[in-house]
Amino acid sequence: MPSLAVTNGDVIIIVAVPIAAIAFAGAGAVYREIGKGAFAMDHEKPPPPDGGLSTHAGRAAQQAEIRQMLEAKAYRQRKRGEKPLDIEEEMRKANAPSVDVHADPALVEEVRQLVIARNKRRMRHGKDPLDVEAEIARQLRDLEGLGQ
Repeated sequence: MPSLAVTNGDVIIIVAVPIAAIAFAGAGAVYREIGKGAFAMDHEKPPPPDGGLSTHAGRAAQQAEIRQMLEAKAYRQRKRGEKPLDIEEEMRKANAPSVDVHADPALVEEVRQLVIARNKRRMRHGKDPLDVEAEIARQLRDLEGLGQ
């Protein structure tokens, strides 16, 4: 009659290996979740509550914040005994279109026509029009390094 003695190695193979395999298979979902969650950097940002700068309210809020920043800067300069900056002049500089004066005038005019045409399309679709000068400046900046 054969002996039915079970050794420690047999116990490990018979009991521990299947338990380890089940644990490993179940842990796959846990490993896929690593790096996700509220503190992860790969999730989409929610849109701003006011609709961003594409709406009139968003642009107005941005202008109010710029003015507050400039007023605070002028206040600090006055407190230090320095000549405070002219808030209205600084607002004009901040809102001035930043079209590159070194750009080819024909290119600027062509981009202007494209932006105006895009605004007409946007308005037909019920969207807010883009700021023409700001969009021209953005497109010229995007085009700067293309030929190199």
